Amino acid sequence: MTVLMGFADAFAAVETAWSLRRSGMRVLAMERRGTRSPLRRVGGVEVVTITPPETDAGAARSDLAELVRTRQPDAILPLDDAALWLTSQVDPRSAVFVGPSRAGVDLALDKSRQMDAAARAGLAVPPTDVVTVDAAAGDAVWPVVLKSAAAVVEVDGRLVRPSGAICGDRGEFDRSRDRLRGPLLRQPLLAGVGEGVFGYVDDTGPAVLSAHRRVRMVNPHGSASSACASIDVDETLVEPIRRLLASVDWRGMFMVEFLRDAAGVPWFMELNGRAWGSMALARRRGLEYPAWATQTALGIPRSPEAPDDPPRIVARHLGRELAHLAFVVRGPQSGAVSGWPSLRDTLRDLLTIRRGDRLYNWSAREPAVLLADTVGTVTALMRGRRRA
Repeated sequence: MTVLMGFADAFAAVETAWSLRRSGMRVLAMERRGTRSPLRRVGGVEVVTITPPETDAGAARSDLAELVRTRQPDAILPLDDAALWLTSQVDPRSAVFVGPSRAGVDLALDKSRQMDAAARAGLAVPPTDVVTVDAAAGDAVWPVVLKSAAAVVEVDGRLVRPSGAICGDRGEFDRSRDRLRGPLLRQPLLAGVGEGVFGYVDDTGPAVLSAHRRVRMVNPHGSASSACASIDVDETLVEPIRRLLASVDWRGMFMVEFLRDAAGVPWFMELNGRAWGSMALARRRGLEYPAWATQTALGIPRSPEAPDDPPRIVARHLGRELAHLAFVVRGPQSGAVSGWPSLRDTLRDLLTIRRGDRLYNWSAREPAVLLADTVGTVTALMRGRRRA
């Protein structure tokens, strides 16, 4: 079986390719033209370039349609929001789409719908207003978190991933205003620890659930994790998650993200409808979600079998850990953020290696993958700082 996956520079790309390859599948990866992802270092993976949708969304659709027509993959597996948006707009022909239903795609890419659906399913949802950029500060009770309601959006023929902001007062909002794009979700700034519940959906519903807690985020303001630890699944969340997914006839992998506050309340943050960044943690525990979701979609037996007692581990991304250090040195960018990590504690934590620690994108047989990933992560951070 040949699986077309993308994009090649997605956080989960390397681990997903290893998962598919381990299960005997052939991996064909689409990469944005002009980039070179660490996936090129993974043996047995063929990388094909297409026009970046961020440059020309129409050309990206045409390139992908031609790729599907000529290479005739058995399955198409999106790995990030841009790929989920793009692949859902192209005729898969005879290929199976390893992802959510049409209603599920709409839900995954629309955060305002997610808040309503999560509340109906019985999850705790922060008070949320949907506002325009012009109205965001009018009656705000500071501090607030502003998030784009759209995960990605096509603007003037280009795909854009809108940014958000934490604003402690009107002045901080005014400084952030130019990079915001409405509609926006306006929520109170909650303090807590990020958690995630993961799985995939088969004929019986959500299967092989697992969970993690964030140990460190790349940016302490709020971002993807640079280190995360496996935890038990909160059983009180299982039925609400099942109802949430069933409401849109979900298929494929999913990640439901929460923020657990000091009182123990798990506040719903978002639903990701594709592979997630911490796939390494799942795979080091023997949880081959990409392979299982693809096998289920193709109607073939699940392999390998899920472990009965997955080990407890901490997964760390070397490049993102270095990026975390850079953000700590830079300091908080909003007066509303409290509890900023100290440089001394950060250095101590980063330099402490424990028995249960594992690395993202590490394979003793392919060490060049980790090197390329680390260099690429740090380089992207430096380019981002120059642009800022």
